[in-house]
Amino acid sequence: MAYKFVDNYREQGARKKLVALLEGRGISDKAVLKAIGKVPRHFFFDETFWNQSYRDIAFPIGDGQTISQPYTVAYQSELLHIKKGDKVLEIGTGSGYQTCVLMELGAKVFTIERQRKIYDRTIKVLPGMGYPAHFFYGDGSKGIPTYAPYDKIIVTAGAPFVPEVMLKQLRIGGILVIPVGDEKSQKMITVIRVSENDYDRIELDTFRFVPLLGDQAW
Repeated sequence: MAYKFVDNYREQGARKKLVALLEGRGISDKAVLKAIGKVPRHFFFDETFWNQSYRDIAFPIGDGQTISQPYTVAYQSELLHIKKGDKVLEIGTGSGYQTCVLMELGAKVFTIERQRKIYDRTIKVLPGMGYPAHFFYGDGSKGIPTYAPYDKIIVTAGAPFVPEVMLKQLRIGGILVIPVGDEKSQKMITVIRVSENDYDRIELDTFRFVPLLGDQAW
């Protein structure tokens, strides 16, 4: 993990190319593209692997976890329709890259991670980058009911089903974005809470995430 925060023309140029690539792949939300263009993804990589940081790929970060592929981060972010000031629950902090993109979009982020080493690392790195999210350690499959309801919820790991406990933590009109399927592939699901007991569910494209672990997951 790199703690030497240097962002020069080389990295800035690489981000511009990444943004153009994502736009070419169908990401159209200008705010999301701008956020991707601002977050220095190479900060999440050991210097040995900086040449990989602006490729459109996922990359291992240890403990069986990965930093998500930029396209996946942009795709999920676009589905959330973030408005400035939105209260967003992120299930699976991981490297913190998605967290930073959400904050660049203007969200107030509550993020939870179950892997202790990753959690300890991320809570040191993100504030130093200027992204002071609200960090929690624990089982994200149960959400964080203490601070509910949330305007938006994003799950960054593959779930076997949509946990009821997460749905109940959405405000009416809120959006949940979660990949659901088996351990090999998942469909991206958008759930909108339309009333106290009613939800609209939309099934979208296929992705592959690391599994969501916990009492309400695998």
